[in-house]
Amino acid sequence: MKESIFPPKPKVGGPYSPAVRAGGFVFLSGQIGADPDTAELVGGDVQKQCAQVFENLKLVLTECGLTLADVVKANVYLKNMDDFAKMNETYSSYFPVNPPARTTVEVARLPRDVSIEIEMVALDNK
Repeated sequence: MKESIFPPKPKVGGPYSPAVRAGGFVFLSGQIGADPDTAELVGGDVQKQCAQVFENLKLVLTECGLTLADVVKANVYLKNMDDFAKMNETYSSYFPVNPPARTTVEVARLPRDVSIEIEMVALDNK
């Protein structure tokens, strides 16, 4: 059994579910650094974008009744691996203890030409 979850924010920009609950996990679609109310991209460097990505992911997790503490896996997609240290600094502030498993890769291009996208898998405690 699977359940698609559509929180009121951030706005969905395509034919996908922001989150899917299935098999004891919640799978979160990748989020980019867009304002959840307007869908406008946040300006600035990868750190500002990364922080907005996390705020968007937290909105989806909250709708699922979960928090970042429930995340067991994260996949980070960077436009430029030279941004790894800056991304990692911001990323680590959201997981000060017991961080999830993670993969980070450089990709050729991301939606709306952003610098970063992150997707997550959380343990479903419900």
